[in-house]
Amino acid sequence: VQLVESGGALVQPGGSLRLSCAASGFPFRDYAMLWYRQISGKGREWVGTITSDGRTANYAPSVTKGRFFISRDNAKNSVYLQMNSLEPEDTAVYYCYVSSPLSTWGQGTQVIVSS
Repeated sequence: VQLVESGGALVQPGGSLRLSCAASGFPFRDYAMLWYRQISGKGREWVGTITSDGRTANYAPSVTKGRFFISRDNAKNSVYLQMNSLEPEDTAVYYCYVSSPLSTWGQGTQVIVSS
């Protein structure tokens, strides 16, 4: 099981970024996928979850504030996190995670929101 995130970058406040997570080694279309983030000095916090069929996504409202959206492409074994109206407080390492019982993390991708 392998998850590889990409797309992290330095972006100005108010900007947008799309993170990707490429999955391999398991039947991707059968698993819900999650995004988490970890702000320096803090524990990982849940950002959101998308169901295996991609029809439903749930978000942590205090984190996403209606600005983040999760999607997936089961044909490409990939899940995405679209982040809009980014704030300095969104600076973190972002991780994708495959649900139980695989329970595997990617290596993370760094997002820095700064002018």
